[in-house]
Amino acid sequence: MQLGAFSVSLNVKDIHASKAFYEKLGFEVFGGDVDQPWLIMKNGETIIGLFQGMFEKNTLTFNPGWDQNGQNLEGFTDIRDLQKKLKKEGIGFSGEADEASSGPFSFIIEDPDGNPILFDQHR
Repeated sequence: MQLGAFSVSLNVKDIHASKAFYEKLGFEVFGGDVDQPWLIMKNGETIIGLFQGMFEKNTLTFNPGWDQNGQNLEGFTDIRDLQKKLKKEGIGFSGEADEASSGPFSFIIEDPDGNPILFDQHR
């Protein structure tokens, strides 16, 4: 099962303060738009997302089809195939991908402690 790029999506109160803080830790803006307000920041292979008002909780994020640089992977496990496998394993979903569709889609599951895990395929 190929999950793709991994990052932690943080629910932040003030995106400007969070951006300044993580820059002090060596992170640089990699994507996003501070005016929307969301940013993707990177330090080496470590990726964090800063999201003001978009998520209730900090969220683990996987991007099937992408590597850690946001580049398309030649081969990857489609999000619908991931969803089918996880359903067979008895995992519950809060939001599902339409299995008859193709292309971009997302779904969310929670680990046993209630931590959200977002699977977000962009292609």
